[in-house]
Amino acid sequence: MPNIAVVLKEEIARLARKEVRAQTQEFKKASAQYRTHIAALRKRIETLERQVKRASKSIGRGAAAAAAGEEASDESTSRRFSPTRLAAQRQKLGLSAADFATLLGVSGQSVYKWEHGESRPRARQLEAIAAVRGIGKREAAARLAKLQGS
Repeated sequence: MPNIAVVLKEEIARLARKEVRAQTQEFKKASAQYRTHIAALRKRIETLERQVKRASKSIGRGAAAAAAGEEASDESTSRRFSPTRLAAQRQKLGLSAADFATLLGVSGQSVYKWEHGESRPRARQLEAIAAVRGIGKREAAARLAKLQGS
């Protein structure tokens, strides 16, 4: 015959486990709900951050276009810029970056950065580039001599 103390101890342990399981079940359910809610909030935050990033980029472009529009308010056409085309134009004229910069009224470093895509010319400088685009080697050399002579 089993010892009554052992049986009593086992029964108390079984009942204790049953009670603990019942009480912790509520916490497990709540914890699972919190985890799913947190995951949904994280997804929502990521979506909102992407939207903010897109909006700030479009606002930045709009502000840059508005600033360029203010600088060239008397000019109705907008100018496009390509670093490779600028380098090709300079080489077509047979000018060094420094000479080309003198012709445009900027520094040689600016021309270097424009050609390598590190920066972009402002509206006034785009107008100067457009003005130089239509000239040939002789005209460029004459203008450069005139600018360097004075």
